[in-house]
Amino acid sequence: MARPLTPLLSVDRIAKGALELVDHSGEFTIPALAAKLGVRPSSLYNHVSGRTEIVELMRGLASDHIRLPHHDSDWYATISETCRQYRNSYARHPRLIPLLTAYPVSHPATTRMYNLLADVLTEAGFDPAEVLKAITTLDSFVLGSALDVAAPEVVWTPGDHAEPALAAALATPPQGTQQRADEAFEYGLQIVMNGLAQQLAAIERSR
Repeated sequence: MARPLTPLLSVDRIAKGALELVDHSGEFTIPALAAKLGVRPSSLYNHVSGRTEIVELMRGLASDHIRLPHHDSDWYATISETCRQYRNSYARHPRLIPLLTAYPVSHPATTRMYNLLADVLTEAGFDPAEVLKAITTLDSFVLGSALDVAAPEVVWTPGDHAEPALAAALATPPQGTQQRADEAFEYGLQIVMNGLAQQLAAIERSR
């Protein structure tokens, strides 16, 4: 049987093609994606319902590298490691992050991570409202940290506008983008986690 002149489409191929476009330019369109895959735009709709589904498929690809830790009794360690995995996975595709924030989360791979966070926080003693606030805070911090990995090596160039305190901070030895971003992430993660621990202690005292 002769091979088709047009490469066969699949959901996975559509998602990967869209992610390649986003990695390159920070956006994708249905016509551009169809052109990249060598098909007509209408052909995509035989496999996906539209843009929203494609975005969620890309979210799934970004989440594929998240290796969730074993759910044990140490809520602090479990959430910290989950955040590390989350940040490192999404840092592979920093240009995807602004696009993802415009769509609700529904992909099973990503939902699995949120289920773990919610379960661990609940078992630690947070009530449902506190769990939602904690997850939202962790989300904001992790996604911002993932974007920071793609920042230029020199982030601040204020020149003569820098006052002494800022100038002293910027004069510390350069460490390279990855090391600076990694150290800042761990520093911030410790602050966020310690804040959650203090909040939990306050909740327990009030009971």
